[in-house]
Amino acid sequence: MNSISRLQFLQQTSLTGLSLFTASLESLAAENYQNKLRVAVIGCGSVSNRYLPQLKSSALIEVVSVCDIKYERAQKQAKEFNVPNHYPHISKLLAGVPFDMMVTLTDMQVHGDLNKEALLAGKHVWSEKPLANTYAEGKALLDLSKQKGLKLWGAPAVVNSPQFSFMSEAIQSGKLGRIAAAHGQYGHTGPTWSAFFYEKGGGSMPDLGVYNMSTLTGLLGPARYVMAMTNIVNPERTVDDKGKIKVAAEDNAHILMEHDKNVISHVMCGFNYFDPHGHDAAGQTLHTIQIFGDAGNMRLIGYDWEPKGVALETSWKEPATIQQTDAKGYEWQEGARVVGESIIKKQDPKIQVEHALHVLEVMEAARKSSSTGAKIKLNSSFRWPVV
Repeated sequence: MNSISRLQFLQQTSLTGLSLFTASLESLAAENYQNKLRVAVIGCGSVSNRYLPQLKSSALIEVVSVCDIKYERAQKQAKEFNVPNHYPHISKLLAGVPFDMMVTLTDMQVHGDLNKEALLAGKHVWSEKPLANTYAEGKALLDLSKQKGLKLWGAPAVVNSPQFSFMSEAIQSGKLGRIAAAHGQYGHTGPTWSAFFYEKGGGSMPDLGVYNMSTLTGLLGPARYVMAMTNIVNPERTVDDKGKIKVAAEDNAHILMEHDKNVISHVMCGFNYFDPHGHDAAGQTLHTIQIFGDAGNMRLIGYDWEPKGVALETSWKEPATIQQTDAKGYEWQEGARVVGESIIKKQDPKIQVEHALHVLEVMEAARKSSSTGAKIKLNSSFRWPVV
C-alpha cells in the first residue's frame, strides 16, 4: 500500500479513471461467453443517463428495451443510446421483446410493485434504492425470487469500491485495534426536479442515508438495534414537476445503530445541509465516513458512493497517511452491470440482496424509533464480512 502526501492526493483526485475503466472493459470483451444477458431498463429519468452507458459498455450484456410512463423519455433514451425497443408501461415491456433482467430506475415509491411484477414474469431484477417501501414488502420480494429461482439485488453498490475493501480489510486485520464507534454523513439542500423525494415513501433516508447505512453495516456487520430521531425541517418545497408542495417524508434524520461487540455507529442525513459540492462528487474532500478503534482510525475522503481515498491514522507521532486513492474503475452506477455479468459468469458478486433488505429494515426501524422513542431490535442479517 502506497502512502502519499495530501498535496499529491489532491492532485491525483483531479484525474479520471477513464483509462482504467476502458482497460477493464477490453478485458471483459476478451472473455469468451456463449450467451449475453438481455436487459430492460424501466425509468428513463436522469439516473438512466449513468446506468445505460455502463450496461452498454459490457460485452456480456445486451440492452434490448427501455420503458417509461412518460413515453417521450423512453423514446429519447432509446434513440440516444441505440436501444431497439421502447415501451410506455411495464405491462407492455413484459409482453414485448423477451429479456432476462429488469433494471428499475423509477420513483422510489413504486420500486416494490414493479420489482414484484418483473419477478412474477420470470425476470431477474436489479433495483435502485430502496428495494421496496417496507421491510415486509422487501422480504416478500426476496422470498418470491427464491421460490422462482431468480436473482434479485438492490442498490447501492458501495461495497464494490476499493476504498471499502481497504477499510474492511483494515478492520478485519485488527489494524485499528478494538472498534468502538463510527460516523457517516450525507446531505445537501435537497433535489428540486421531482416531488417524490418529499412525498410519503420518500425522504432523506432512502435517498441519502441508505449509502452510509450500507457502508457502515458492510464494514461493522449487521445492526442489532436502532434508535433514531427524524423530523421535517422545511415543511414546504418548490419542485419542478408540481410547484409548491407539502413535505410528508423526513428531511432530517439521525440514526444510531448498535452492532455486535458493542460497536455503535451514527448516520446523519438530510435535505437541509449546506454543502457547496451537493452531488458534485469530484470536488468533495470531506471525510464522510469515520471509523474509530483504540489503536487507530480511518476517514473516508469523499462520498462513499464515489470515494477519493482513505486517511489512515495508527501512530501517536506520525501524521495520517492517505491510502487507496485509486478507484480501479469503480463507479457508483456499476451495480446493474456487475450483477448482470455475474449471472452470465455464474459468480456471486459482493453485493447481496440480504444486505439491501437489512438496510431497508434499519430505515423502517429508525422511523419507528423516532415515533415511539423506543430502541428497536432488528431481525435481518446478511453474510459478513463482505470482504
